[in-house]
Amino acid sequence: MHLSIPGVSIDCVKVLQAYRFTLDPNDRQRTQLASHCGAARFAFNWGLALVRSRLEARHGDGKTTVPWSLAELRREWNRSKSDVAPWWAENSKEAYSSGLDALGRALKGFAAWKMGQRPGARVGFPRFRKRRSRRESCRFTTGGIRVLDDGNHIHLPRIMVVKTHESTRKLLRLLVGGRARILSATISRSADRWQVAFGCEVDRACGRPARPDDVVGVDVGVTNLAVLSSGRTIPNPRPLKRALRRLRRACRRVSRGKLGSGRRERSARRVARIHARVRHQRTDALHKLTTALAKEYGTIVVERLHLAGISRNRRLARALADSGIGQIRRQLTYKAPWYGSRVVVAHHLFPSSKTCSRCGWVKAMLSLGERTFRCSRCGLVLDRDYNAALNLARLAEPVGCSARQTVNARGGERKTEASAAAAACEAGTELPTLGRSQSRSPSARPMVASVWEC
Repeated sequence: MHLSIPGVSIDCVKVLQAYRFTLDPNDRQRTQLASHCGAARFAFNWGLALVRSRLEARHGDGKTTVPWSLAELRREWNRSKSDVAPWWAENSKEAYSSGLDALGRALKGFAAWKMGQRPGARVGFPRFRKRRSRRESCRFTTGGIRVLDDGNHIHLPRIMVVKTHESTRKLLRLLVGGRARILSATISRSADRWQVAFGCEVDRACGRPARPDDVVGVDVGVTNLAVLSSGRTIPNPRPLKRALRRLRRACRRVSRGKLGSGRRERSARRVARIHARVRHQRTDALHKLTTALAKEYGTIVVERLHLAGISRNRRLARALADSGIGQIRRQLTYKAPWYGSRVVVAHHLFPSSKTCSRCGWVKAMLSLGERTFRCSRCGLVLDRDYNAALNLARLAEPVGCSARQTVNARGGERKTEASAAAAACEAGTELPTLGRSQSRSPSARPMVASVWEC
């Protein structure tokens, strides 16, 4: 696809992108927003109760049909809504469809995991949703979903015109120019503030990074959010650590309040605002980092971390959660095609911290407390994180004469004896089994998990 600009031809790529805005509703609109979210929760719980009862009946007779998909759940809801919810007309039909859609997705994920078609962690059977136990939300896919021309108001089905707390002109320009199309609108409440997220199909111009031929390795961590192979260090803001004192005091005030009292409710909102501020600061730092990397470097090498295993260390769990380093690879994956860069993901067993970036020697054991890497072969003394970033950058080195051969294709899954043993204890959970002859041939290529490029 080409972007039509007089005298200029620019290639575009269609992407799914969300634009989120904070709302500024009045009291009546706040009630309507809460009512729609409550209707979605009611439809979810009603559908789940129906599925459970049908499953029990089929277990007895073997013939009862169980509604499992969104279409089947909708048919059952339309037959019974006048009896189970005579007030259903007070909200948009999209509110009930949103709850049933969430139930259908949950049932589909559970069935896929049971049949072995879904990798990853265990997916349990859906559970009933309780009020205030999760973020309230409701999704609209049809009806009057619009961004008004003044740039300060939006239109939602049944709720009508709602003022926004921030300008919507950025999305409005794309809509007017025909470069974006709204697919859905999701309302949600976080820390007593209402937000709307528009899911859009956007035609983004394929950019070009400032340094398209440069390769950068990114080693993420807790002490520093990221250390680049170029020598740059991005400090970790640690928003939760800085807010812990205020958070403890606010939580004590909640625990001392009387259940159901207005003072306890206000104290709980104060705790929610602190958590929201911490979350926003963390998200802001991660987005700034990943956007800067995608805009500047042509090839970015990151490591696939086994965070579930690392988080078992109780001394690191809070710091890892505060850093949010698992989001860096995810954000780089979808931002790289926007700016014309490429992401290379190293295997999580690749011993980046234990390998000498000069000679390739692999160290048997490197504890988390050792912040300096010392090579016993060539005598290299280097910062641990910077050494890991240099090793990651070498994953994207050319292996042939062609400029397109930027990823090792001849030994992606091949490991030497030393690198395999060091990889087993990269996270500090296992001990190596090699003796003193730990070495790695410089020609042996490390492991590459996957590549994303425009």
